[in-house]
Amino acid sequence: MLPLILLVDDEEEILDFLERILNSRYTILKATNGMEALKVLDAEAVQLVISDVMMPDMDGFELCRTIKSTIDHSHIPVILLTAKNTIQAKVEGLELGADAYIEKPFSKEHLLAQISSLLKNRNMVREFFASSPLVHIKSIAHTRSDEKFLESLHDTISRNMDDVDLDVEKLAKIMMMSRITLYRKIKALSDLSPIELINISRLKRAAELLAAGEHRIYEISDMVGFSSQSNFARNFQKQFNMTPTEYMHSKQHT
Repeated sequence: MLPLILLVDDEEEILDFLERILNSRYTILKATNGMEALKVLDAEAVQLVISDVMMPDMDGFELCRTIKSTIDHSHIPVILLTAKNTIQAKVEGLELGADAYIEKPFSKEHLLAQISSLLKNRNMVREFFASSPLVHIKSIAHTRSDEKFLESLHDTISRNMDDVDLDVEKLAKIMMMSRITLYRKIKALSDLSPIELINISRLKRAAELLAAGEHRIYEISDMVGFSSQSNFARNFQKQFNMTPTEYMHSKQHT
């Protein structure tokens, strides 16, 4: 599936122009103002927003501020397009959390490069988190709002780690979120399902315990909520490309 991009502008010709530039590489949704854009974001798993700054009712600055301060949407990169080329306007956009600020008229190549860079960067951050035993979940946060959410998620999983049956239903109930909101937020931030994220969190906690060298492997397997040591060892090797024993030895020799 192509990444889903939302275009926001009150001028139809601009929306059509942007769509022509982007529709061979991305799936495009369109909105003609900020309020309409927020409704689209509530309904669809948008991966990036490109918005004009000058719009009636809710301008691009206000839209960006709302996106970046709303837990459901704060992870979504925002590119602001504007004819205002003053330093003050740029600073305002970036202070509100915009990920890029592009002045009109802009080149097609510049816009495509900026989109590609933002999406690629997020993918690299996710992959590094998933493949590195001791990298904290907060590393995938892009905003303060994301960071607070991930801290809360990490604490909740950690407190309930010995529950073999911990799943998205239980997690959502403890965090007082709807199951669908929690699922979408975890998927958008990590590109993992909640069950995959819980599993990786168990394995990362196990890596910490293995590195400390104070427990036997079968004890650690039990402490992080795996039903058997063999299941734990298989999962650990698949995630980090080494067995728990190899990992423990590598830490004892550093």
